[in-house]
Amino acid sequence: MSKVDMETDSSLEVCCNETTNSSSSSSSKEHLIPPDSKEPSSSRSSSASAGTMTSASQSSRIKYLSLGVLVVQTTSLVLIMRYSRTLPGAGPRYLSSSAVVCAEALKILVCCLLVLKEHNFSLRGFQQLLKEEIVHKPLDTLKLAVPAGIYTLQNNLLYVALSNLDAATYQVTYQLKILTTALFSVSMLGRRLGLYQWLSLVILMAGVALVQWPTDSPAEKLSAGSQFVGVLAVLIACVSSGFAGVYFEKILKHTKQSVWLRNIQLGVFSFVFGLFGMILYDGARLMDDGMFQGFNTITYTVIFLQAVGGLVVAAVIKYADNILKGFAGSLSILASTVISFFWLGDFVPTSFFLVGALLVIAATFLYGLERKPAPSPVKV
Repeated sequence: MSKVDMETDSSLEVCCNETTNSSSSSSSKEHLIPPDSKEPSSSRSSSASAGTMTSASQSSRIKYLSLGVLVVQTTSLVLIMRYSRTLPGAGPRYLSSSAVVCAEALKILVCCLLVLKEHNFSLRGFQQLLKEEIVHKPLDTLKLAVPAGIYTLQNNLLYVALSNLDAATYQVTYQLKILTTALFSVSMLGRRLGLYQWLSLVILMAGVALVQWPTDSPAEKLSAGSQFVGVLAVLIACVSSGFAGVYFEKILKHTKQSVWLRNIQLGVFSFVFGLFGMILYDGARLMDDGMFQGFNTITYTVIFLQAVGGLVVAAVIKYADNILKGFAGSLSILASTVISFFWLGDFVPTSFFLVGALLVIAATFLYGLERKPAPSPVKV
């Protein structure tokens, strides 16, 4: 049980005790209260019913808002990034490595503002927090260098994949991260998977295989790059995403720091790794045209979505259950398919793709099903 749950249970227990004491006190003094001044039981029940309906309605609105945020962020990032990597134009194309570095810098800035907000915008409190949690705990901070380096690699691979694959194929293939995350969870966290989950992983692999099945359709001619390079980049990104996610989860289980502070630590390491990779891989082009070569409105939009969009998803993900996340993934795949066909014009769905996409969507829902305990037998 988490600390929040324990505090919630304690609060409920206190409220129940106060209600019980209040009820017993009012019962002992009932003869002192005139009958006309008592509140009718029907009014109390209707007030409680109205409060319950309001709470349920608010919870439903939050869930649907979370669903919309997840779908919009996932779909828009992939589609706009694909558009930015295939957009014809004069001059050099923007460097993906510099876009990754800029996204990490923006993410650090936003997380610093969120941590400042938690401390009532006190610079002294913010500096004290950084000193206590980062400077005075170097070993804990260095543990985040591993997932930070992997996330930096993953972000660069995302650009490589969408430079060589259409958005729909990328979206379906990238669902293999469910498989890699599950396998790393079993091996690193000792987590046990149910029968439905193992079955969903088999269906997932079959669906991705059908999506990648070679055909002679014109869709392959519309692709701007090498499909093999794109698929390889997605596969490596799936493995790195699964390992980094499980590793980060393992770290979070032994910490009490806020998510935003952890993201600052991750962002600092990712910024350093990204800067080193940019100089190493694109050093010659940096010397010729600078770090911001080819930047335009579309590029800044991609950077914003990659940095801030991920933080927004982290903020709303706690309101989304497994079924809702399954809906979000499915709607994102469908939206990417439709928009890639009608807007980007670089994708023509085949029968293999449609069957494979349906299998991947079904596997996503099946993996999210939670096993319910069997009802206990009734003794007569």
